[in-house]
Amino acid sequence: MNVLKVAIVGLALISAHTPVRADVIGDWNNTAMDVMKAVNVAGNPWTRSMALVNVSMSDAVNSVQNRYSRYIPELPANPNASAEAAAAAAAREILMRQYPGQKERIDAAFAETMKTIPDNPARAAGIDLGKSVADAVFTERQSDATNMPDTYRPLTTPGVWVPTTPPLFPQYATAKPWGLDSASQFRPAPPPALNSALYARDYNETKEMGGVKSTKRTDAQSDAVRFWTQANLGPAWFQAARQASARHNLPVADSARVFALMSMALANCFIVDWDAKFQYNFWRPITAIRNGDQDGNDATERDAGWQPLNTTPMHPEYPSQAGINAGAARGVLEAVFGNGTENFTATDTSDARLSRQFTSFAQMAKEHEEVRIWGGIHFRNSLEVGDAMGRRIADHLVAKYMKPAP
Repeated sequence: MNVLKVAIVGLALISAHTPVRADVIGDWNNTAMDVMKAVNVAGNPWTRSMALVNVSMSDAVNSVQNRYSRYIPELPANPNASAEAAAAAAAREILMRQYPGQKERIDAAFAETMKTIPDNPARAAGIDLGKSVADAVFTERQSDATNMPDTYRPLTTPGVWVPTTPPLFPQYATAKPWGLDSASQFRPAPPPALNSALYARDYNETKEMGGVKSTKRTDAQSDAVRFWTQANLGPAWFQAARQASARHNLPVADSARVFALMSMALANCFIVDWDAKFQYNFWRPITAIRNGDQDGNDATERDAGWQPLNTTPMHPEYPSQAGINAGAARGVLEAVFGNGTENFTATDTSDARLSRQFTSFAQMAKEHEEVRIWGGIHFRNSLEVGDAMGRRIADHLVAKYMKPAP
């Protein structure tokens, strides 16, 4: 059994009263993650694919039920179709177009969904409708510039060495976001000056807490760092959304809305954040701390051999991707479910024996961000700025998209 589904087994036993119709959304999110794990898709393209799947499912469901506004409002409606069949067919179509090599896995998931839907004209109409919606959403996003050639140019002085591993997906810095005016819409102010007290504060915190030989970091904090790898950053939020949706007995249209908004928000994070990262090109802690004698700040002491606990990602430091992701996902989920107690489990995508327990979205967001300091790859201000950007993205999308139908 896929490890992401393992995390849901206990929940399914507890929440047996949850309407089956709502599960089609969560099930196809799990299928999408299974498919991308099988072909090693992560990071920027992962969030784009999840948005394509979930926006298509939401538009398909609301082309039947008209509960919430659609991302592409001019799509044809069919109130006589099955919303569940439409959602499944939309997800299948999106995944097949992107990952045709995973046809067997995708078709098997579709067959499982069809077992839960009566074989009648409504199901057939839903399948046709889902395909049509997916085609429209997929076509609309073909001009988003995410597949432009990588033309990133490392700037340096002739003769000076620079890392030869290219940055990850630099073209996302100029890509078309979901539901925003531009990638620069929420671009923050520059990072703090190197000679500032704020920079010194962050420098010394990361130096003390995030080094591979740190004596300040606790074993519990180190465990958290090891859990929050790139492979878990996105899926953990989808697990939280699935569990909250089941606990609150969300109908299919409401469940589809949650996942669509969160997917759009997370996809935007990798566009809006990349815009800012490559605008400012701020150095990572490993570079900063090994050059602490060159930053003009008397409060930062160089450590020539300093190494972070985590491997440093291949893109600029400011603002933090973990910060913006946490702010965006938390913002959407709290807009739907509130900011009170929400008990849920985030399970490792590679080892189902490893998990983290949380009692609120805010608690998970905080740990999601803090581990980047404990792992030595970010400064606190970058996390705080990223979190604020993510919250702005979430607020904008919730106010403008998938709104209750009049």
